[in-house]
Amino acid sequence: MFPDFASSPTQVAHTIQLAVAPIFLLAGVGAFLNVCAGRLSRIVDRARDLEPRILETRGSEHDRLIAQIRILDRRMVLVSRAIFLAVLSAILTCAVVILLFATGLTGLSFGTPIAVLFIATMVAIGAGFFVFLIETRLGARAVRISSEILQHEADAQD
Repeated sequence: MFPDFASSPTQVAHTIQLAVAPIFLLAGVGAFLNVCAGRLSRIVDRARDLEPRILETRGSEHDRLIAQIRILDRRMVLVSRAIFLAVLSAILTCAVVILLFATGLTGLSFGTPIAVLFIATMVAIGAGFFVFLIETRLGARAVRISSEILQHEADAQD
């Protein structure tokens, strides 16, 4: 049933060599997921810090805090999408590795499905990076120091 795969260490070694690149990709995706998870955690912590303050404030301070929490909510959505796309990329990469070994084990040709899956992997991780870029730009804009603060001068004391 199985070709010489089980009895041929050379074939196994060749298949492992082919699988190394996608496995390095998995390591990179894992590092990216770690960054995203840390960022999401900090965003959630900041939102939780703001929630009680929103309930206690009124007027312009309340409006400012609401604007901040809306930005945080948008950032949470974006980071969650980046995480989804990165995990999708990892799953597709695993499918590529599985098909590489299935090809070696069965002798069947899965070249086209492997290529399509790898393209889908790159599209998913590329989209995840793009969404992450949008989130980081949104975060950077949200923490910029206002011009009123930068130009503020303390009153001279007599």
